[in-house]
Amino acid sequence: ARPRRRTGGGGGERPRPLTALRIGTRGSPLALWQARAAGQAIEQAGGPACEPVVIRTTGDRLATRALAEIGGKRLFVKEIEEALLQGTVDLAVHSAKDLPAELPPGLTIGATLPRADPRDALALAARDAGAASGLLAALGPAPRIGTGSVRRIAQLSRTLPAAAFAPVRGNVETRLRKLDAGEYDALVLAAAGMVRLGLAGRISARLPIDDCMPAPGQGIVAIEMRSDDRAAAAALAAAGDRDTMNAFAAERALVRGLGGDCRTPIGAVAAIDGGGLTLDAVVASPDGAQLVRRRERGKAADADAIGARLARRLIADGAAEILAPCRNSHSPHPA
Repeated sequence: ARPRRRTGGGGGERPRPLTALRIGTRGSPLALWQARAAGQAIEQAGGPACEPVVIRTTGDRLATRALAEIGGKRLFVKEIEEALLQGTVDLAVHSAKDLPAELPPGLTIGATLPRADPRDALALAARDAGAASGLLAALGPAPRIGTGSVRRIAQLSRTLPAAAFAPVRGNVETRLRKLDAGEYDALVLAAAGMVRLGLAGRISARLPIDDCMPAPGQGIVAIEMRSDDRAAAAALAAAGDRDTMNAFAAERALVRGLGGDCRTPIGAVAAIDGGGLTLDAVVASPDGAQLVRRRERGKAADADAIGARLARRLIADGAAEILAPCRNSHSPHPA
């Protein structure tokens, strides 16, 4: 179905019976891909037909401002969540890494789609992508790298100490055009988003997790619903992926335990193996000089407890002292 468009907020519309599910989403190509993928999963699981409803968020309108200066990651979800609470949409679909650790009262994550590759990817300009025998040779001694992510900068500064990092906003295609125009020598982007947009060929390298721990929730599509909406819960029951939901729960519990927000360089990724869950996390100072990395294991059913336990371990090992200055600064968005 053609996506319907509406601006954020509004209301007064009464919830309708679930003959069709209205899915609130941003209007970027990646957001629409995610909404359609969620709708297909619901329909294939026997749920009702799904209709994307495009909602323009504050983050979309303020596309040239550093997000931490004007409200952080909630700017990408605020108006969509308001529409969900008011009943003008039935579900909301988000890139999970854009969701704050605490949801507004009355909302919950009803399902997650199977996780894609959570790693970050490095993209070189099209003219350079195949020009060098090695990635570091292609980057040069002091590359200009496009990323506004304090998490990425903190970790990559340790591998590329002479690199100059510069913020870059806009959708993936816009960022790649800036790269090819010579504004940057390379970009750091989420591998999952590039693959979903059919741009896997622009990935020059997928960064090892040991070099650049992903953002919590990276590679996950999250479906948000009203906590008391039994019909929506029933439609989502067979559509989601339980392992991904457990991994996301562990990562979110970690961020809550650390008091993380858009100014804190936290990386985390959980892996499920049978009934077990392994959670890796890193906390780093913005310049990369201080870094604490730890791992916690347990049963997948205890995902929240594993995340909380790892947060306590990191705090005991100095994470609170590393994060304290970040919370008082206006660092970039940790995408």
